[in-house]
Amino acid sequence: APFARPRTPSPDERARVVFLGSGTFAVPILEGLLANPTIEVVGVASAPDRRAGRSAALRAVPVATLARRHGLPLLQPARLRSAEAIAEIAALRPDLGVLADYGQIVPSALLGLAAHGMLNLHPSLLPRHRGATPIPAAILAGDRRTGVSLFRMDAGLDSGPLIAGEGLSLSGSDSAPELEARLAVLAAGLLARSIGPWLRGELVAQPQPSAGMTLT
Repeated sequence: APFARPRTPSPDERARVVFLGSGTFAVPILEGLLANPTIEVVGVASAPDRRAGRSAALRAVPVATLARRHGLPLLQPARLRSAEAIAEIAALRPDLGVLADYGQIVPSALLGLAAHGMLNLHPSLLPRHRGATPIPAAILAGDRRTGVSLFRMDAGLDSGPLIAGEGLSLSGSDSAPELEARLAVLAAGLLARSIGPWLRGELVAQPQPSAGMTLT
């Protein structure tokens, strides 16, 4: 098996974190991890760079650009569920995985890799607006409030147990890009406050309620 043995970091060493993210929502979250003195970001997995525009120029995805700027080990697999991609992430020996705005389904082999699990920062107040487009869904539904949820990933679609969440009010005239920027900052702060207590075992993930669940 390609997997390193999961471990729990001692109190005097930094936790090894692998980050999975691609889009602009994920950028402040990764920046927050990099600024955390108790965390060592040992690797980043992001979507492959893509060609766009009339010139078909190769454009790096936002998280990949940030990872390169900081000299972080960067993986950009076309298929995260490939044996090669799973082995490369396992070789990083993470204590914890953190995912935000990645864009691919995470295979079950990665969900159980790290001793402290794989955490997801999702831009809605779960269980409302599970799925790929929670931000425009909240606007289109006329929601008065939305927010971000931190949960431990399981094999379902945004169905894992909740660790923490934080909400904000909607004005009724919000645009998706503006709301995404606000939620990204909210998510970075939520993770910064939660990651230490989670690693120390001070937070307990609670099952999501079934009432109010929607899919986008």
